[in-house]
Parts: sequence; C-alpha cells; structure tokens
Amino acid sequence: MEEPQLLQQQEEEQSQSVSLQDCLKLLKGEQDEQRLAGLLLVTKSCKSDDLVSLRAIYDAVGPHFLDRLLRTGLGKGVVSSGSGENRDAYLQLSVSVLSAFCRVSEIASSKEMVSKVPMIFEVMSMKSGMPVLEECYEFLYLVSTASEDGLTAVYESGGIKLLAHQMSALPDGSRLMELATKLVQLMLKKLSQGIVENDHLSELSVIVTKIARQFALLQNALKFEALHLLSAIFSSEYSTLLHDALRVIQNENWSNHMRDGVATILQNRVAPAEKFEALILAESMVSIKGEGWLIGQINLPNVQDPTPADRCLLLVLESSRVEVAVLLNELAYSKYEASKSSSSTAETIISKQQKVTVVFSLVEKIIKLISNIGETEGHVLDENTFIKAINGLNETIGVVLEYLQDAKEHGQKVGNDLLASVRLVGSYLAEAPVACEDKITELLGYMLSVEGEHESSPFYSVCFLLPMLCQKTMKIEGCKLLASSGGYKACELKILVLLQVVDCLMKLIEQNRNEVENNGCIFLACDTIMNLLKMEQITFSEDESTFISLLKALALWTEKTNDQSFIMLASSICTLIFDMTSENALLNHPSFSSSCLDSLSRLIARSLASWGQDMSDAAKADMDLLEIVTAGYSRWADRFPQIQKAVGR
Repeated sequence: MEEPQLLQQQEEEQSQSVSLQDCLKLLKGEQDEQRLAGLLLVTKSCKSDDLVSLRAIYDAVGPHFLDRLLRTGLGKGVVSSGSGENRDAYLQLSVSVLSAFCRVSEIASSKEMVSKVPMIFEVMSMKSGMPVLEECYEFLYLVSTASEDGLTAVYESGGIKLLAHQMSALPDGSRLMELATKLVQLMLKKLSQGIVENDHLSELSVIVTKIARQFALLQNALKFEALHLLSAIFSSEYSTLLHDALRVIQNENWSNHMRDGVATILQNRVAPAEKFEALILAESMVSIKGEGWLIGQINLPNVQDPTPADRCLLLVLESSRVEVAVLLNELAYSKYEASKSSSSTAETIISKQQKVTVVFSLVEKIIKLISNIGETEGHVLDENTFIKAINGLNETIGVVLEYLQDAKEHGQKVGNDLLASVRLVGSYLAEAPVACEDKITELLGYMLSVEGEHESSPFYSVCFLLPMLCQKTMKIEGCKLLASSGGYKACELKILVLLQVVDCLMKLIEQNRNEVENNGCIFLACDTIMNLLKMEQITFSEDESTFISLLKALALWTEKTNDQSFIMLASSICTLIFDMTSENALLNHPSFSSSCLDSLSRLIARSLASWGQDMSDAAKADMDLLEIVTAGYSRWADRFPQIQKAVGR
C-alpha cells in the first residue's frame, strides 16, 4: 500500500510544480489577460499553506498589477482586458489573492499591503453580503498581526465602527465571527479611556452584546476567544465608562447570555486563569445590572430544560471562595516566606492584590444580595440554597480572618490588601454581627489599627467596622465582649475602640465641612461613641486630649449647620462627656478656649430649645436623643454655669 501512495504523492508534487511554472509564466506575461489567467490558476492550484510558492507568485505578478486589479473591482481603474465590465469578478479575484499572499508575513507587513487597508474597508462597507467578505476579514487580520503599522491602519480606517456595524449580522460561530473577534482583540491595544469616551463607547457596547451571545451559545474554541475578549474589555481602564453605556441597553438578552456563559465556564473543568476571567465578567455584570443578575433562569435556543435560577449564584460564590483561599495563601507566602531578593516578588504581590480586589468585590455583593433577598422583588432563594450561601460566606470570611491573623503575627498593619480584608469582614459583620464572634473579638483591636498604603493613620478600617461596632455596643452582651480581647486587659479594648471611633468621627466631620458628605458613617460613629460613653469604666482622664479635640470638632461643626439630627447627635455626645468633667476643668486645659465653651453652650441651648408642646417633626424623631440631653443637663448643669446661663436666656 505504501508504494502506490508514494507514487501518487510524487505525481501530485510534479503536477503542482508544473502548475506553478505555468502560473509564473502567465504572471510574467506582458498582457493583463495573461496575468489574470495566471491569478485564476493560482486560486485553483496553489495551496494556502505553500508559503514558498505564494512568495514566488507574488514576486512574479508584482504589487502594481494587484493594485490596479483591486481598483478596477472598486470601479476606480480598468485593467486592459475588462473595461470595467466584470467588476465583481475582478473584486473577488483581487481580494482572494491578496488574502492568500498575506499568509506570508513579509508580504502582509509590506507597505503595499498596509496601504490597501482603506480599500478593503471600502469593499466591506459596499458589499457586506458578498462571499468576498470572509477574505476581506482574513486580509485585515493577517495584516494586523504582521506589523504594528498594519494594526494602526486597520484601527485608523474605522475598524471599531465597521466591526460594531457588521458583527450583529455575522453568523454565530462562523469563521467571519472568529476573525471579527480576533480583530477586536487586536484593536483593544489602540484604545484609551479618552478615545473610548469620545469616539467608541456606543460601538464597544454593541460589540460586547454580540460577543456575549457567542460566549453563551458556542461550545468550541470561539467560546474561549469570547471569554478572553470580554475579560480584556472589562479589565480595561475604560470599563467604568462602558458600564454606564451598557446599563441603558434595552435588550436584556445580552445579560442573560453573559450569565449563561459565566456559569458554563465555572461548572466545567477549565484552566484556573479562565475561571478567574469568568469571575471578572461576573463582577462586572453585578456592577452593571445589580446583585440580582446572579439569580435568574436561562432559556436559550436549542436548550430544552432551563437551568436552575440559583446556579450562577452558587457557582460564583464557590469559585470566589476557592480563589480567596488560594490568592490569600499565595499572598501570605509572597509577603512573609518568599525570598525578599526576588525581583518578581513585588510584581507578584501587586498582581495577586489586584485579583483579590475582584473576588472580594464579588463576595461583598453576594453578602448584600443575601441580606436583601427578602426585600428584593422577584428574587427568591429556597432554604437549601440560602443555607449553602451562608455556609460559603462563613468559610470565606474565616479564610480572610486567618489572613488577618497571619498579618498581625508578622506585625503588618499597612497594606491595601489588609484594608480590603477588613472591609469585607466589616460588610459581613454588618449583616451578621455575631458571626465568628471569638475570632472577631480576638482581632478587633488589630483590625481597627489597619491602614491603607496612602493613609497616615487608621480611618477607613474604622469606617468599615462601624456598623458592627454600633450594633455590638447597643447591647450589654456586646459591650462585655469588648471588655476582654486577645492581648487586651479589661476595659483596654473599650478605650481603644472609643478613641479610634472618636478620631474617625473627627475626620468625617472635617470631610463634611469640606462638602464631602458621608452622613451614614457620621450617624454610626456618633451612635457608637454614645454607646461606649454610657459604659462603666470610661473616664475623662483616659485620654483628655482626644475628648477635648472631639468637643472642639463638634462645636465647630454644629455652628454652621441647621440639621436637627446633627445638632441632637452632637449635643448628646457632649452631654455624656460633660458627665465626666466640669467647666473649670475644661477651661484649665491648655487646648480648650472660652470661645469653644461659648459654642458648646449655644449647642446645648439649641437642642434643649426644641423641647416643648410645639415640637417639630424632626425633634420628635430625635426624642431619644433629646431625653439624653435633658437628663444629662439636670445632672451637670451646676458644674457648667456658662451653659446654664445660655440655656436660661
């Protein structure tokens, strides 16, 4: 059997050699008819992977004739044999041989080929339904990959606009769609935030919706091409702009396609890098569509049974849990165990931290979804799914707490990864304040001391923990937990928490005065401080300077506000502080002035003035605070004659 096959192969090679020689003779002829005949022979006999022959043929025909042939097909010139009568045939032949020649990278990168990019775009815009379209895409792709000049020419000729216009009409999973996807991937390198904002935002959003369909429907290599492209787009510097553009798209099919594609990737055995890309898409979709995007049945063409509504939620949570465990373990190793002399260590840490940001964001949004599930219309989870979600969150938070414990043991308090960890823990504890209670009590003091890389002192870590602190300090049991924590003596943690929250409140007040509103945090900080001041064992002498600074901040803040809620909050805190001191003691402090006392006197007087039969609705809403001020005033009024005088006016 081998001998006949060998003979057949030899015959084919001889035939091909004869055909090539015939082609070359015709192509070198003086008449256009000969060259046309030679090119036609090329399309029938020359194999697309025979790069040597393609190079020889290109050299024989020369770029000048190819240029004339293309222009004739576009109606811009005439080859001597056609007089423009067979333009479509010339156009088909021209584009076919050009795309074939560009398989040779040296030809594709040549100035002659790069210069033809605008004309190929003209062909595509004129006759998008012609069979020649695929060869046009092939030409553009080969020219773009062969040189930077080629890619620039494709982009500057309007590549993004043309692709956005044509992709919606390309068949799903076709070679045309594959080439279009690859061209978009290449052109992403040319896009910056400014360029997208000014020129390509709507086109890019259209492209995303079309690629999302491929991502959902296909089960071949193009599915992963779509995954890589979507991940690159949503990881870019202009992703936030794109989020805004995608929010206003009326057709919801694209978001369903994204959910189906993400779930398919996460439930199958794929490379870890591709699973993480799917998580990037999930995080972006939740940012665009809200947490409810994670829940929803998917009905797609050719799929008989819809998938369960909770499939995507549980897959994203489980994949995020695994990623958190792996990334934090790798981060801890890189920071504490790996050789410090390694030049790649810093880059590795930054890369891991960026990935942690994505999965932390997803987990935080799932926490929000689970906590609001009963209030969100149309989103219902059965008990089994709810339990699975809670267990997954508990495991994830446990891993994060272990990471913080490791950092504490290594004396690390500064780092955006540590701050992000505190934020995630704070988000969970805001909804489940009794979760991981022993570990939280042990780490609370440390978490309050964590700083971001650009902070001079802890601030955001305290803000993230305020909801939990406020809830815990409302109850006696919670206050008792603060009395003894890992490494702290009785009452030390209470004082630490109080001082940190006071410092946080003063910074929030300063932001508020500078028109940076964060009223939610201000209310939480004030409530926490009041809860702590009501405890036993807190005295003015614990840190006089902090209390003095707080009184001064409250006085300055309330002088310029008419907000009744803020006035009552500030008055209540001042009232509880006055319980621990006197007017003389304050005036004897070197950093406390009589003008500050005047402001505090006016503050107390304003709050007490709201008491009476004609109370405003705002005053009625703050009745509990008014009672604190009234009761406190009756206790210490004799020690504050200037405040007494102001109230009596």
